[in-house]
Amino acid sequence: MANSDRVAEILADVQKPTNDGNSLAVRLVMAGRAALPVTGVGLSWMTDQGPGAMLAATDGHARLMEELQFSLGEGPCVDSSNTGRPVLHADLEQTASELWPGFTAGALEAGIAAVFAFPLQVGGIKIGVLDLYRNVAGPLEDSDLTEALAFAAAATSVLLHLQAAAAYGDMHPDLADTLVDRAEVHQATGMIAIQLGSNLADALTVLRARAFASGKPIVELAHDVVTRRLRFTDDEL
Repeated sequence: MANSDRVAEILADVQKPTNDGNSLAVRLVMAGRAALPVTGVGLSWMTDQGPGAMLAATDGHARLMEELQFSLGEGPCVDSSNTGRPVLHADLEQTASELWPGFTAGALEAGIAAVFAFPLQVGGIKIGVLDLYRNVAGPLEDSDLTEALAFAAAATSVLLHLQAAAAYGDMHPDLADTLVDRAEVHQATGMIAIQLGSNLADALTVLRARAFASGKPIVELAHDVVTRRLRFTDDEL
């Protein structure tokens, strides 16, 4: 259970007027990295189908990890969102290779040794996941875990605040913009299914496999498919 006073303090801090032009989500992940013994923090919007889109990341490595989970459809944020519980892997190399082979390989190659994912939800409604990344193995101390839970609660409030601030029937621009990428992935998946004569699940698997093999974000490949710069053939199955 997150400390409500600490959550209120975090929210007050990230909502202070600034001239940096950063969104509330970006301010929150930056504050999380400063407050916790981690090297990167990512915040992703989640849906019942899996990762929706990355909302914020503190640096290149955190951004890469968020994009990797979106591309592969596997990783700590997926499991955390599905179970509604924190997913804590203090040593990826020792504990995660069989769970998420693609994600773990990519994380280790990028120098990420530990990942801690915290679900953001209200009741049974999934909203997102806050991911903490570290370049050295080792568990979070109890005090750090308490602090991480406070940041997760604050992140949930930020996402709810953004949507509450939107006009009735609309989605806040900070959230809506992130869903464009996912919509294009869905469109590309449908096109690939037609090209291969396959079902949508197999088409998405093929797209994810190509993204992983090429080292490109899945959203880039999806855009290439939608704009007809990339076509898949039967031998992809």
